[in-house]
Amino acid sequence: MSVLISITPILLLFVLMLGFKMAGHQSALITLIVTILLALFAAPCLDMVPERFAESSIYGVVWWGFVEGVLKAIFPILIIILMAIYSYNILVESKEIEVVKAQFTSFTDDKGILVLMLVWGFGGLLEGMAGFGTAVAIPAAILIGLGFKPMFSALVALIGNTVATGFGAVGVPVTTLCNEVAPGGAASAEAICETSAFAVLQLSPLFVILPFIILMLTDKKAIVKNVVLAIWTGVISVVVQYICARYLGAETPAIIGSIAAIVAIIVYAKIFTKAPEKKEEAKSYTFVETFRAWSVYLFILVFILVSGALCPPVNDFLKSNLVTKLPLPVIDTTFKFGWISNAGLMLFLGATIGGMIQGLSFKRLMVILAKTVVNLRKTVITIISLISLASVMNYCGMIAAIAAGLVAVTGSFYPFFAPLIGAIGTFVTGSDTSSNILFAKLQANVAGQLNYSDPNWLVAANTTGATGGKMISPQSIAIATAACDMQGKDGEILRSAIPYALLYIIIGGLMVFFAV
Repeated sequence: MSVLISITPILLLFVLMLGFKMAGHQSALITLIVTILLALFAAPCLDMVPERFAESSIYGVVWWGFVEGVLKAIFPILIIILMAIYSYNILVESKEIEVVKAQFTSFTDDKGILVLMLVWGFGGLLEGMAGFGTAVAIPAAILIGLGFKPMFSALVALIGNTVATGFGAVGVPVTTLCNEVAPGGAASAEAICETSAFAVLQLSPLFVILPFIILMLTDKKAIVKNVVLAIWTGVISVVVQYICARYLGAETPAIIGSIAAIVAIIVYAKIFTKAPEKKEEAKSYTFVETFRAWSVYLFILVFILVSGALCPPVNDFLKSNLVTKLPLPVIDTTFKFGWISNAGLMLFLGATIGGMIQGLSFKRLMVILAKTVVNLRKTVITIISLISLASVMNYCGMIAAIAAGLVAVTGSFYPFFAPLIGAIGTFVTGSDTSSNILFAKLQANVAGQLNYSDPNWLVAANTTGATGGKMISPQSIAIATAACDMQGKDGEILRSAIPYALLYIIIGGLMVFFAV
């Protein structure tokens, strides 16, 4: 009964979005209300609430869980989403998006190469550096600007934003995963490297399969080319990511692996595709014109790299200054937000400086930002509702009940289902990191019950599944609808993405089960 009650919010979300085709913000808000009612009245009756809250009022647990969810949704997730769309809107306003489009199409006439470059290469790089939806919002928006259909742009961006999420932003999900199961909460460098390498190995077939799917969605006729390009790009990506993971840790696989993928795609285009036909009206752009057109993303990249773990002194300074800490009673936790260390600020600074280089005044840029906020009001409701219901489910024991039920049912076949646990965590919370926080210890405990000589293999399975759940997470879909101006179409995007997410999780499960 605990499992049935706990899974009700997830099933309700699916039914409202897919069955009733209800808009994302409406579905999320209704599901949040139902989740709160279940938490208040069903969870205490079934003894689902964790023991540490036994002496606390259930009303306090639910209220402060809701408050934490709202804070997490705004700081930094919504800020990052808004700034990512803001950066694209600046390009549209300054008309520099036309230069970007022209340069992409002058690079190659092959749409498959263009799409793969954006959602797998560039998207993976954004995920590795910033995460929190930037790798969906920015590539999808650029694809729209290049003339691709909104539904297609949203779908391929979601498919592309998967394997890299395990190591984005800057390795936080895997580092968190390892710390959760380490004695004293501080994992050794060797444990992080090993778990990172295991995650890459478990995901290895998907490094080829996903690019192939993206290419086939773009051009179904070019099967041979799609196979060759997918194998070429995928093999290079997985080899580079494995080397980075095994010897450098969790911070660099997505970043360096995505750069390697971009180089591989460029090399393939130069060798195996014809140069694009010269059009009479085609224009060649000077270095200054190119710099101006790309200045928004260039400055975003610079700020994220300088402020991130790749530059420790700056990163340490930013993380230790202007940090707001809000104690949340009853649930006994503290919400922290760094005003100068979050990726949203880096996106804002990069986009604003780039926008001024492109000739827009600061006043005009603030008008663009205000319009962006107004246009994304439904996305704001969606994200706040989803993160809040995830927080309430966590503190009231619902997520733990789902996981425990799955463990009890699967028995010795549990390794096959281990990625599914991670995927459920990401589906509910929208975050690979949050999924790892929720289920890392569960995976480690089951590994002990199954007498695994190295529990890190099963621990890594959590992030393997979590990356697949990212594809159909309502939060990710809300970001895609915002980027592609498809508010209210969340159900359609979810319906399109589900088959690929199921394939992803099944392949991950097979790798975990048979490669033990």
